Amino acid sequence: MDVAGEIGVEAEPGCTVVRLVGEIDVALREQASRSMITALTSDGAIVIDASAVTFIDSSGIAFVLQLLHAAREAGIDVTLRDPDRAVSSVLEIVGAASLLPQAAVLAGDGPARAGDEVVAAPIG
Repeated sequence: MDVAGEIGVEAEPGCTVVRLVGEIDVALREQASRSMITALTSDGAIVIDASAVTFIDSSGIAFVLQLLHAAREAGIDVTLRDPDRAVSSVLEIVGAASLLPQAAVLAGDGPARAGDEVVAAPIG
């Protein structure tokens, strides 16, 4: 069964989480635009939570890369939290996997920190 996609933004302690759920495709263009503005104008680092993605197309990858680029321009750190294989595979195929460090973050714990299983330095 296909899961309709959604892009949402939530505040967590010390960061802003952009949560990608279900099918991330061109149908989410307006949600992507609103989410990008909200994330870039919020406080703290940005964590892209891609753990619940079931499918991502080129427009979904473009959203992730545009968010990364805009955040870099604004001096905001960005990490990728627990990406589903659908996201990891596409990022690898397009040669962008190394652009987004992955952070091991437990739900509600905020950005990765020393002592987590895997700690990646955020892009900045």
